[in-house]
Amino acid sequence: MGDGRAGLRHPSKKVVGVGCRLGAEPAGEEKVFVMKSRNNLKNSNTKSNSSSSATTATTAAMSNNGDNLRSLTFSYENGTAKFTVLDQLALPHETTYVAILKIEDAWDAIRSMRIRGAPLIAIVAVLGLAVELTSNAKAVKELDGLTGGVEEVKTFVFQKMDYLKTSRPTAVNLFNAMEELKGIVDNADNTSREDVVNSIVTHAQYMLERDVSDNKAIGSHGADDLLARHTHPDGVRVVTICNTGSLATAGWGTALGVARELQCRNKLRSIAALETRPYNQGSRLTAYEIMTENMPNPCLICDSMAASYIRAKGADACVVGADRVCANGDTANKIGTFQLSIIAKEMGVDFFVASPFTTLDVDLESGDMIEIEERPPGEMLDSSGAPKGMSCWNPAFDVTPADYITGIITEKGVLRKGADGKFDVKGFVAKHS
Repeated sequence: MGDGRAGLRHPSKKVVGVGCRLGAEPAGEEKVFVMKSRNNLKNSNTKSNSSSSATTATTAAMSNNGDNLRSLTFSYENGTAKFTVLDQLALPHETTYVAILKIEDAWDAIRSMRIRGAPLIAIVAVLGLAVELTSNAKAVKELDGLTGGVEEVKTFVFQKMDYLKTSRPTAVNLFNAMEELKGIVDNADNTSREDVVNSIVTHAQYMLERDVSDNKAIGSHGADDLLARHTHPDGVRVVTICNTGSLATAGWGTALGVARELQCRNKLRSIAALETRPYNQGSRLTAYEIMTENMPNPCLICDSMAASYIRAKGADACVVGADRVCANGDTANKIGTFQLSIIAKEMGVDFFVASPFTTLDVDLESGDMIEIEERPPGEMLDSSGAPKGMSCWNPAFDVTPADYITGIITEKGVLRKGADGKFDVKGFVAKHS
């Protein structure tokens, strides 16, 4: 499923990603620092620019308020990588970047949900590995002590990759990224430790560029399809759940990227975001992005208000992200997506999944085979006002059956159902791999 890497150069220059605007890079040796103590959205006047190239998107502004939407920073100079991630648990009120100094920091950032979103999880894992092998003194010393040649180095790296895969189980992007990286490390051209490490750093930088490019293609394909279906002169009324924007990716976003593209074409009529309990990614993150980008007619609603909102205000399409899409089209996404799909079908509203090609998992025949992560009860109890000691069930994801999905938007195009009313995910993957 990987894309070619022809033309990539040795990573000697600083590459700073990510999000919509890039400012001064924070100091890598600081563990935690705050770039903005308080975020103020009142004077936002952001306009997206869909014409930027993929490379430009990772190194230059994509919006006038992009400092607020930069999900991470990464640089590699003189053989040393520096890497920070935006602590999304502190948003929307505070912008705090946390330095990733070793692989355990990357694992913890993923597990604790300081960063989240299937594409970003994969990117952070690979960047964390690059930091581990170039900048963590303990790991570098361990590499120095290896005497078995390049194969022993590869084994050392593969053990680190296996560790990263234990951070969160549901999003397939992480596992696909590790599998792709394994193939790169295993390349016969890597005959030394330096070759192995450089191949990982090069690929990490390439992933940043590729993700933004893919997300913009997802936005374009999605906007084309929605506008072909809905011809109101003012455009499309969108409903979404969780956060699928710049904060969940290397920039631009997937489902929210479709809304951004519609906005670029002056065809986003309105956008409603479900708050997405219990972590409130919709109210904390998506609402933050919507306000930063000045999207038209925004509305934040409780998860339980979706049916009433659609009946009272109207909607043309629900556009959601995905952590894993099975061979039959069943899709795992943030908890609450399944019930939104039921409402959409009952009320005659299109329901689209927007996700990278790497999210398509043809090895799993149906959603029944997906491992659903369950989060600690405290994450729900602490944010709900419930009495201490109350038992609860806190799955992070649910599975939307393919029957409820209108189409699956990827950077390769929109996967639609065949004459038999079913998705041929395997055929789509075979055609575009």
